[in-house]
Amino acid sequence: MKQFARWAAALVVLATASLPCSLSAGDPKPDFQIVSKSIEASVLLGAPIKADAALATDCLAEGRKWAEKYRAEADAARKEMPDAFRDGGWTVERKYDQRSLVAERYVSIVRSDYTNTGGAHPNSDLDTIVWDRSAGKRISIRPFFKDLADDGAALRAIRDAIIVSLKTEKLKRDIDEPADPEWTKAIAPKLLKIGAVTLAPSTEPGKSSGLTFHYPPYAVGPYAEGSYVAFVSWDKLKPYLSVEGAAIFGGTRPKGDEDL
Repeated sequence: MKQFARWAAALVVLATASLPCSLSAGDPKPDFQIVSKSIEASVLLGAPIKADAALATDCLAEGRKWAEKYRAEADAARKEMPDAFRDGGWTVERKYDQRSLVAERYVSIVRSDYTNTGGAHPNSDLDTIVWDRSAGKRISIRPFFKDLADDGAALRAIRDAIIVSLKTEKLKRDIDEPADPEWTKAIAPKLLKIGAVTLAPSTEPGKSSGLTFHYPPYAVGPYAEGSYVAFVSWDKLKPYLSVEGAAIFGGTRPKGDEDL
C-alpha cells in the first residue's frame, strides 16, 4: 500500500507536469502550429537550435511532418466519432531542446512529445538527436567507438552501466524492486534498442563527460514513475573508444546535470 501511495502521488505530479505549454501564457510562441476543431498541434525549437539554420530547418521539417500526421488522424477520428470532440480536440506538442555542444561540432538534442488524444491520461515520449555541425546531418554515436556491433563488448558494457545507473536512480526515488526486475529486459545491447542517447556535458570545456540515455514513462517502469535518465561516465567507455571518441570525452559530469 505504501508503494501504491507513492506511485499515485507521482502520477498526479507527472500529469500536472505534462500539461501542454500552450496552456501557459508566458511560454514562447510555437515555431509551427496547427489550430482547428480537431486539434491544436505545436512545434517549438529551443533558442540555440534556432540559431543554427541547418539544424533548425532539419528539426522543423521533422516536427511539421509529425504535427501534420496527428492532424490527419484527429480529423479522421472527429469524422468517425464527433461526440468525442464535443469538449475540444486533441492537443499535441513537440519540443526540441539542446542538451550539449561538444567540440563546437556535436550537438545533442532532447526531443519531447506531449499528446492528449482523449485517453485515460495524456502521454509523453522522449527521443534524442545527435547533430554533426561539420557534416550538416544527424549521426549516431557509432563513430566514437572502435566497434559498436549489436551484442558486442562495448554495447554489453554500456547496457550493464545503464542498468546500474537506473537502479541507483530508482533507489533515490524510494522504489522497491526485486533483484532482477522485469524492466531490465527492455534494455538490449543493440544500438537501436539500448535507449535514446546524448553526449553529456562536462566540467571540461568542449568535452563530454559520458553518455546519457533518456527513457520516457513506461520504458523502464510503470507510468507513475515518470521518465528516467541514465548516465554512463566516459571512463567506463574508454576501452572501446575510437580515436575520434577519445578526442571528445573528458572531465566530469556537472553537478546540476544530475537533476535531469
